[in-house]
Amino acid sequence: MGRGPQSALDPGADHASAVYDLSLVLFIGGGAIFAAVMALALYAVLARPERFPGGRAWVYGGGILFPVVTLTVLQVYEFGVARRLSAPGGPDTLRVEVVGFMWWWEVRYPEGILTANAIVIPAGRPVEFVVTTADVIHSFWIPNLAGKIDMIPGHVNRLTLTANRPGTYRGQCAEYCGAQHTRMAFDVTVLPPARFADWLAGQGRPAPEPADPVLVAGRDAFLKAGCGECHAVRGTPAAGTRGPDLTHVGSRPSLAAGTFPNGVGALAGWIAGAQHLKPENRMPSFGTLDGETLRAMAAWLESLK
Repeated sequence: MGRGPQSALDPGADHASAVYDLSLVLFIGGGAIFAAVMALALYAVLARPERFPGGRAWVYGGGILFPVVTLTVLQVYEFGVARRLSAPGGPDTLRVEVVGFMWWWEVRYPEGILTANAIVIPAGRPVEFVVTTADVIHSFWIPNLAGKIDMIPGHVNRLTLTANRPGTYRGQCAEYCGAQHTRMAFDVTVLPPARFADWLAGQGRPAPEPADPVLVAGRDAFLKAGCGECHAVRGTPAAGTRGPDLTHVGSRPSLAAGTFPNGVGALAGWIAGAQHLKPENRMPSFGTLDGETLRAMAAWLESLK
């Protein structure tokens, strides 16, 4: 079995396990049918004509009855799995809204909590992903946890799953959506319930007031550069909605939708050269910032845990 943070052969949730089991049944069933047909074809080629059974029984049985019965059984099983996977969650289900953009993900939790390009869910609790898109068609896919689901403009799709083991898994847009489609990924972290409750409570808090002079300078430079026109940082005047909410950006494992590992250096590089690093995205490059200002701004953003 293929192991890894992005493998449909290593299911970590009930939804992915059902898809995996269905795949095995269909592959094994299809393989058995193929082997039987090839065996009969080989026998027909090699056997003497007088030894090959004839008559209408073989035509009706082998040509009609056998494929109808076997394919119907497989199809009924597939319909049953699909119906089970589309069933809504119960009253304890956590609702997480995900909106696809070119090329990043906005994630909305209850009580107005926003994050981006990183999803955190509890283990052992049903989670309903409510997905849509703000521009073109995207596809929401976490191979270890669930099958693909399309994100269609003006339409809402739903996917319910229960992760059964903590860990970090990689999600990916699975529908070509433009030049940076391959750089539209996200991380899904599954936490024990108590740790998830702590994480969610932390995400609801505003950005802390910086105490270090360098961090103060970085925050002031962020606001002066007009970054708050596109980004929100709760606890500051920045309240933009065009780009990702950055209130806790320092706690996210990656930047630019899974393109780079998070850190001060990556943040500084992204601010200065976003169009060079990920061409045609909606973030302009701020190449005119001097090194000291750039480092201070990156340090402040990295401190937002």
